[in-house]
Parts: sequence; C-alpha cells; structure tokens
Amino acid sequence: MAKLEIINLHVEIEGKEILKGVNLSVNSGEVHAIMGPNGTGKSTLASALMGHPKYEVTAGEAYLDGENILDMEVDERARAGLFLAMQYPAEVPGVTNSDFMRQAVRATSGKDIGLFEFAVSYEKQVEELKMRPDLAHRYLNEGFSGGERKRNEILQLKVLKPKFAILDEIDSGLDVDALKIVGENVSSLVNSEFGCILITHYQRILDHIKPTNVHIMIDGKIVLSGGQELIEKIDQNGYLWIKDELGIDYIEEDQ
Repeated sequence: MAKLEIINLHVEIEGKEILKGVNLSVNSGEVHAIMGPNGTGKSTLASALMGHPKYEVTAGEAYLDGENILDMEVDERARAGLFLAMQYPAEVPGVTNSDFMRQAVRATSGKDIGLFEFAVSYEKQVEELKMRPDLAHRYLNEGFSGGERKRNEILQLKVLKPKFAILDEIDSGLDVDALKIVGENVSSLVNSEFGCILITHYQRILDHIKPTNVHIMIDGKIVLSGGQELIEKIDQNGYLWIKDELGIDYIEEDQ
C-alpha cells in the first residue's frame, strides 16, 4: 500500500501566504475529495505538491512512501509516482499526442517500451475514453476543446499509471456524457496501488467518482473532514453555512 502524507504545509506566492497549514494523509485505494469556494487554496495545493516554481513552500513536509517529495525536482516527483491532471492543460505545437505519451512513459518508468506494445495499450485507452481515433496524430492539446483536453489528461493518467493522482477540477468544461466517461475511467483505476486527490467546486463529478473521504478547504486550511454527508450539505446549502457554523470568514480570490 502506498501513502501520500502532507504535514502542516504552508505555501506562498510572491510573498502572499495561500496555504496556512494543510494536513492530509491519503492511502492507495482511497479517493479524497477537496472542496471549497474559489480562492481558498485548492489549486495552490496541487501545484505546490507537483513542484511548480511559482509556489514557495515556506514550512511543512510532504512524503510519498516515506520520501520527502519537497526535496525533489518536478521530474523526480513524477518518477516517484505523483501525477497532476491540470486545470488548464497547455498546448504543445509540433509534438504529437502519442509521441509525448511514449516519451512520458519512458521518462517515468525508465523502460523503453516497444512501439507496437505502446500503440496497442494507447489505442485501448483512447477507445475507453471515447476519444477521436485520430488523437495519436494530433499535436498535444492543439485545437482541442476544453472537454477533449480534460479527457486527454485522464488518458495520460491511464497510460502512466502513477501511485497517486491529483485531479484539479477535471469536471470543468465537460458535458454530462463526458463527465460520466471521465468519472467511470478514473474510478476504474482506484485499487491497492493507486489513490487520488480530487479537487472540485461542485458535487456533480462526485456522482461518478465516489470519494472515501471529503475535505472542505477554507482560507488555506482544511477546516472540515467527513464523508457523503458533507457533499450533500454543500449541494443543498453551498458554503456559506461554514462561515456561521465554524465562525470562519473568507473572501473569494483567484488562487
């Protein structure tokens, strides 16, 4: 069983503190949903764990199977088994989707996978995600719709097979059918060797990816943890009840 542990994590951007002491422990086989209003630090957590240079860790620790990932470069974190499905995947003109994925497999696994073996596996995953069959020959995310980009992130997840995935708002830009397809594909991956952190504003993705744990983040901290009951309460009442119930105030910002 793999374990991702975050201890008292503080992160700032350009001198402004965003994360103010995040504690979270995730085991393989678990899905931890992190919910909260805009600007409370959810995406900052994802980017900081993956090593984005814009985000400065000022205190705290983060371990993947006992190894301190904060001491690692981004590529080392990926090889250790950490994966980030980005909220806004970038275009990479001139690099085909299949070439990118084959090189990513080589880089993270250290194995030189054969072209035929890779193509068979890749095409199977494309079919399961109900993506266009010409995807392999298109440049990475160039001309892709928002929904295609999000499905492409999940395609990368399925091909790379990391220990832990951080899924940052994979539901944005997806219509009802695509949401169901993405949800079912992510759910099928959860097992004794894989777990994930699912960051979202809304309840709808959680109809298809059932979380084992639910956390509410406000003002850079996880202020509540529970289960399905938290999802239902947020779906019915939004987040304003937290302000009254816990005495926590917050202002939505872009974080």
